[in-house]
Amino acid sequence: MITAAILAILGLAFGLWFWWACSEPSSTFFRPVLIRGPQEGKRISLTFDDGPAEQFTEQILDILRAQQVPATFFVCGKNVENHPDLLRRIVAEGHEVGNHAYSHFFVYFKSRRRIAGEIDRTQEIIEKVVGFRPRIFRPPYGARWFGLVPALVERGMHLILWSATGYDWKKDVPGIIKAALGELKPGAVILLHDGRETRRAIEIDRSRTVEALPAIIAGARKQGYTFAPLKDFLPAT
Repeated sequence: MITAAILAILGLAFGLWFWWACSEPSSTFFRPVLIRGPQEGKRISLTFDDGPAEQFTEQILDILRAQQVPATFFVCGKNVENHPDLLRRIVAEGHEVGNHAYSHFFVYFKSRRRIAGEIDRTQEIIEKVVGFRPRIFRPPYGARWFGLVPALVERGMHLILWSATGYDWKKDVPGIIKAALGELKPGAVILLHDGRETRRAIEIDRSRTVEALPAIIAGARKQGYTFAPLKDFLPAT
């Protein structure tokens, strides 16, 4: 009985650790991965997931243009199919584009072939719209699984996560601002959202993100940070 209990505890501990390794952004179990950029200086990078989305991506782009802030948009292939003009505007205004899978799926327990298919389908859609294939990928929900890194390495792509977030999927505007600014450190990669998975427009509301964004930018600058393109944080190739 004692042995069985010990094995059960060890099994539970391993399960919790493995869940953490696959889910926690700070985990480096699946390498190579970029969570945070160089810590020299006070440069940070702003990123948005799940777009492009009607209305909210446009409003965010308006703010970024007015504030002269570069950003990276990790887009879902299905959303690009629905809103190709928004992707064209993202690129035209000098922002970077990353791959966020076609259907915003969970990679857990998915085969390497399925993972690669989601990546490739999105790459093809993006290339058709703006003429290039991104070099960066962020998995939906930040989840990682076996087969993901090999698929990215095979395609010459970088796995990108984050080190700071406003938790804009659950917090109110003051909470988003406080969370994002509270996690800033040199090299921080900030996660926000301009869309919501691949849902219909009626199911998407990123108005709190839009409202919080100017204060996040202003607060970061007040702390002495400058905004840098994510490409500046990537290893030289």
